[in-house]
Parts: sequence; C-alpha cells; structure tokens
Amino acid sequence: MTEKVVISRRRALQLFGAGAAGMAFLAACGKSEQATSSSNSGKEFHGAWPFQVPPKGHFHEMEGMVDMIVGDGPYIDLVVLPPAMYLWKEQKYEGLLAESWALDAAAKTYTVKLRSGLKWSDGKPVTSKDMVTTWWCYRILRNVGWNYISDVKATDEQTVVFTLSNPSTVFERYALRKQVFSDAVYGEWAAKAQALFGAGKDLDSAEGKKLNTDFQTLRPDDVTASGPFKIDTKSINNAQLTLVKNDTGYAADKVDFNKIVLYNGETPDVTPLVLAKNVDYATHGFPPATVKEFTSKGIRILKPPVYSGAALYINFAKMPGFKDPKARQALAYALQRDQVGQVSLGDSGQPVKYMAGFSDLSVPQWLTAADVGKLLPYEHSEQKAVELLTSLGWKKEGSGWVGADGKPIEFEVSYHAEYADYSATGQNVAQQLAAFGFKAAGRGVTYSQMDVDLYKGNYQMAIQTWGSSKHPNPHFAFAQPLFTYNYPVAANQGGRGIDFDLKQTTSSGPIDFKEAIDAAGAGLDEAAQKASVAKVALAFNELLPVVPLYERYGNNPGLEGTRVKAWPADDDPIMLNAPYADNFTVLLMLQGRLKAA
Repeated sequence: MTEKVVISRRRALQLFGAGAAGMAFLAACGKSEQATSSSNSGKEFHGAWPFQVPPKGHFHEMEGMVDMIVGDGPYIDLVVLPPAMYLWKEQKYEGLLAESWALDAAAKTYTVKLRSGLKWSDGKPVTSKDMVTTWWCYRILRNVGWNYISDVKATDEQTVVFTLSNPSTVFERYALRKQVFSDAVYGEWAAKAQALFGAGKDLDSAEGKKLNTDFQTLRPDDVTASGPFKIDTKSINNAQLTLVKNDTGYAADKVDFNKIVLYNGETPDVTPLVLAKNVDYATHGFPPATVKEFTSKGIRILKPPVYSGAALYINFAKMPGFKDPKARQALAYALQRDQVGQVSLGDSGQPVKYMAGFSDLSVPQWLTAADVGKLLPYEHSEQKAVELLTSLGWKKEGSGWVGADGKPIEFEVSYHAEYADYSATGQNVAQQLAAFGFKAAGRGVTYSQMDVDLYKGNYQMAIQTWGSSKHPNPHFAFAQPLFTYNYPVAANQGGRGIDFDLKQTTSSGPIDFKEAIDAAGAGLDEAAQKASVAKVALAFNELLPVVPLYERYGNNPGLEGTRVKAWPADDDPIMLNAPYADNFTVLLMLQGRLKAA
C-alpha cells in the first residue's frame, strides 16, 4: 500500500503560497526518498526540527532569542559547542570545549580552562576571549546566570575566571552548559554591554533598553561553528536544511556521519517522513496512534525521561479572578490529569503526582518524607473544586460559572497548533473545563508565535511547559514558569508573561519566590539547598502559579539499519539524558558511539 503523505495546513500555506519554494519542498521530498537506499556511502544522518526560513528565521543563535534557525534545539550543540555537557546517570560533566573547570570557594571564583588548538570555522582560534564576549552578551539578554556573578574575565588565552557574587553549585551549569560564540561576530556588543554596566546603568535604563532591543535585531550572515558541523546556508528551504562537516571543528574526527539533514516541521509534517523511514530520529510529541504506526513499521521507540511536561498557564493580568490561589486549586481539582496525559501522549504522558513544581522523578531526592507528606495531590474531585469556588463568592447560574462580580468566567486556552501533544492537551483541558461550567474554548496558535504571545501576555490561558530538562537541581524547574515566562525575562519581548507577583503569602507565611528560587540553587551546601527547595516546592504546591498536568517521556522514533546502525539499549546510562538538554543523540555523535549503517 502506498503511504498517504499528510501536509499540515501551515505547511500547505507555506508551500503553495510560496511558488517556487513549494516546488523545492516537493523536490526535496523526492530526493530524500531516493536517499533512503543510497545515502550510506555518504554517511548521512536524518533528523527533524521545526525552524523558520529566512528572513524571519535567522542566525543570531544565542539563548534568549526567538526564531533562531537551530538555536532552540539540540542540534546547535553540534555547531556551536558549550564547554561541557552533563551525563545524567553519572551526575558529572563531560568536557567539550573545556578541558577542566574548578570552583575556588575561598576566592569566590569559578575557573574554566578551554582546550588549546581548537578553531572556529572561519579559521580563527577558539580562545577565552570568545567565552568572555559570550557572557557579556548573555547579560544583555538578562540571562539568569548573571544572578550569580559580578564579573567574568580572561586571564590568559585559554582561561576564563568568573567572579562569584553568589557562590553556588548551580552556577556550574551556567558556566559549562551555555554555548560559546565567536568574538569576531559578537565582540562589539560585549564592549557595549561592558560600557553600559561600567557606567552604573542597567537594562531598565533608556540606554539599556535600547541596547537590548538593538542586540536582538542583530542578524549575522551565518553561524560561525566550533563543532563538527556547520550550517550550509544555501541548503535552507521550507522543507529542510543541511549541516555539513566542519573538518576543523571539535570531534570532527570522531563523528561517524559526514552530513546531517534536518527536516523542517512539527509533528504533522514529520510523521509521514518517519513512516517512510526518511528520518532516523525525532523528538516531536507524537500521539499514541502515531507511535503504534511507527512500531508496526519496525521503527524502534526511545522513551527517555524529559523531566518536564505540560501545564496550564494563566495570564493574571487578563484573568484577575484567578489571582486567588483557591481558584487555581479548583482548576487542579476539576481537571482529570490522567485523562489529559493519556489523550496527549498515551503512556508517555504520566499524570503529575506531587505537584511540587519539579519532576516527580526527582522529588524523593530533594524532599524529606515528611515534606512529601505535606504535598497536596489534588486528586480529581469536582466537589472540592465547587467548594473552593463557592468560598470565593463564585456561583453557578444555569450550567455556567459566574464570578463574585457577577460576570461569566470565560476564557480561551491557547496551545501550539502544530504540536500534536500540546494541541491534544489544550483541546482536552478546554473541553474538561467547559464541561465543568466555565465558558472555555481551545485556540490553536502557530508554534512560532506561542512563546511571543506568552512573553507579551497576548493570551488568557495557555498550555506551556513546566519543569526543566536543564539540570537535576529543581532551581531550573522553578525558574521555567516563574522567571522565564514571567517578568522580568518576558520584558525582553516587551511584556510581563504570566504577570505573577513573586512576593506571595502562603499558609506558612510570606515567601519571595525570587529569593527562594535563587536560594534553591545557591551556595555550596546541598543540605541548605534542599531546605530552600522544600520551601519553594511547598509554596508552589499550595499556590499553583501554573497548574502541572502531566510529566512527559519521549516518544522518540529511532530508526535502525538504514542510516544509523543501532541505538544503545534502553538501559544504557546515556538514555537517561533528556532529549531537550544534554541530548543523548548529540553526545553519542560527539563520543563517536553512534555509527552509520
């Protein structure tokens, strides 16, 4: 039987509204089908990741930007390397650009020594100046790493020294895991940042706001690469792009592939390519029925933990009735989280058990049994939801809820239209809340616009990620909803995000989430960190600034025998690395362990 090729509405608009570009997509699909049987000699690897085509898509690939070509996905680590990547099972770092790193608690410094002899794709050497430049540019983008340092300097050609204003075990993650970019591209911007802060001004000043805005409009012609691959800029079209071997890049001699083809698109676009065995690996949120199809074709499904999942976000500026935590608790009781997870991802969408703001897998490691016992599980109970809302003066009129002000409670639940898992999540949540009595409706938004809308506050309720794959320390999970999608980071895009006041009152007393979350990752004493984690977790559980729904495990197709010889066994330690941070596929390539068929 001939496979039916499905093209999403978004992709159809791109193709047939773009004339020649649309024909290029169809031609590219035809070529990729031929490559299935003949590409072994070229040692190609076929992946998939959604990207925007230039001019909207761009090569300013620094963390914190939007509409990057590959910068918001795992493949950036094969082009622009970080100093190191983390091995989650072993709980240690593996050096890449860096050969060593050390904390000096007494001197309050963190020192990173880069390998000598490495080169950028433009032929210039990789030096400490590149890393210093990168960090001053991160300061322009309000990167949270600057909460822990007061300065960063190069002491010789390969050595970078961070001066710690807030010594912390967490800072190691910021120092080692962020990509290092070329000073040749970003040096002038680093100089502007140093001048701004050296003059005693900050990003809230008129000059600071202008620098932030101007920096985000920077559009380099290419990405200068330090890794084993670089982007073939001429290859980019609506359908795909190609990463070609950067022979002078780090680990170029270890990587067993000469070319990486990345197919553009979200789940509906990528699914037929996976079924046709034109994709070797994809991290998309494939729904249960699709996973069953993959399995029937003999495609292996990899299920790494993601350490995060979907949550219901509330725009408190537009939905002030939900500022009272009882209203948010009512949402948690009203929703059947197991149903949401099953509809969205099948067995890979596990309902959140602890509602602590970070992965259920990590809760026993960070909280005592006594603190775990204090966490409300919010098991489904319409009766409790009704009691909470009634206590606020809300009431049912007919089949619908009205607030204490007599106005109907109505809202849209926005979700990524092209994300099959989040799309199913948003629709199911809206349906459940409508059945409960809210005037709720789902609203699909193109995936590239969702983050922009969340930052700017252009939504009422939305489906977005809670938790974090960035590091096992819960600090990063707490920062995801409360820092990244809240003020001040949302100010990078001119908004206030969820607009949740970080100073709150709980049944145990007041809490400043900013101070408490920073403390959760601060210092060198893990016992003290655990106490701070418990404080935030208990407050999160009670106040529910966002409502976690399910924890996600990968439904990652891993094709074997066509272009990739084989993937590691499911119990291989590296398979505990999350697909969206310290990606196991990227590490396997850099280690030379992933072999071409």
